Amino acid sequence: MKPNIAVLGAGSWGVALAQSCAAKGLPTIVIARRAEVVEEINTAHRSEYLPGIPLDPRLSTATDMAALANADIVLAVIPAQAARAALSAAAPHLKPGAALVLCQKGVERGSLALPHEVAREAAPNHLLAILTGPSFASDVASGLPTAVTIAAEDLALARTLQETLATRTFRPYPSTDIIGAQVGGALKNVLAIACGIVVAKGLGESARAALIARGYAEMNRLALAMGARAETLAGLSGLGDLALTCASTQSRNFSLGVRIGEACGAGQGGPTYEGAATAAAAVALAAKWNVETPICATVAAIVDNQCTVDEAVDALLERPLKARE
Repeated sequence: MKPNIAVLGAGSWGVALAQSCAAKGLPTIVIARRAEVVEEINTAHRSEYLPGIPLDPRLSTATDMAALANADIVLAVIPAQAARAALSAAAPHLKPGAALVLCQKGVERGSLALPHEVAREAAPNHLLAILTGPSFASDVASGLPTAVTIAAEDLALARTLQETLATRTFRPYPSTDIIGAQVGGALKNVLAIACGIVVAKGLGESARAALIARGYAEMNRLALAMGARAETLAGLSGLGDLALTCASTQSRNFSLGVRIGEACGAGQGGPTYEGAATAAAAVALAAKWNVETPICATVAAIVDNQCTVDEAVDALLERPLKARE
C-alpha cells in the first residue's frame, strides 16, 4: 500500500515537494494557512508561488490540521523561526508512528536550536528526518534532475524515505549525519546573502570564489565542532547547497544580498529570508561552540542594521592574515 503524504506548508518548496510526490502517484495533501491558496490548487491546479507550472490534478489541499491524521509521512516545510509554533499546532493531529521530515533550514533565534531539536520538543515521539540539499523549488516542480540528502539517525528510516520520495528526477541520498545536514543548510543561506552583496558591489568573481571557500570553512568548523562528519559538509547538503545558493538569483537569500549591496546601506530581511532570520542565531551558536565565523558575523551585522555594507567590507579586508588557509 502506498503511504499517505502530507506537506505542512504551501509555499514554493512545500508545493514543489507535494507535486513530486503526487506525480509519483502517492496520495498527497498540502496543509495551507490561507483558503485562497487551497482554492487555487484544488480548482485551478496551480500555485502563485510556482507561476507557469501546472500542478498534478491528484494533489489536494486543505487548511484544517486534522487532515494530517491519515499521513504516514509529514513533510514540514515551514520557515525555521515559525517551526515551533506550527509543529506544536500540528502535533495533536499527527498519526502515531508517522515520520516527520523537516525541510526547513535555519537556527532558531533565542534557543539556538536546530530544526530537529525544535521538533523533538514541539512534536515529541515521532520519527525524525531531515531533507536538505541543492534544490530550487521550480526545478523540482518541473521535474528537472535534482539530488538531495535525506538524513536520519536511523539509517533504515533514511532508506525507507529515500525509496518513498525518489522519482526518476528527484533523487534523495541517505545519511545518518543529521547535524552536518542541518548546519550546512542553515549557514549556506547566510553565506548566500554575503555572495549577493559581493556581486552587487562589483567586487568580482575572484572575491565571490574566495567568499564561498572561506564560508565553506566556517560551515565546516562549526559542523565538526558539533559532531558532524566532514564528508557530509563536502556533499550535497554542504558544499553542494552552498554552490547553488551562492550563484543564482533564484535563491531568495542571494537576491536579498544583491538588493542590500545595491542599496549600499544596512540590511533588511524577514521571515521568508532564512539567511537573514538565522544569521545572528548562527553566530551565537558558533560562539557557544567556540568557533569563529567572521563572514556570518558580518552578514548578521548588516541585516541587523549594525553596520553598512562598506563598513563590513572594510572590516573583512582588514582582518589579519593567517599562516594557513
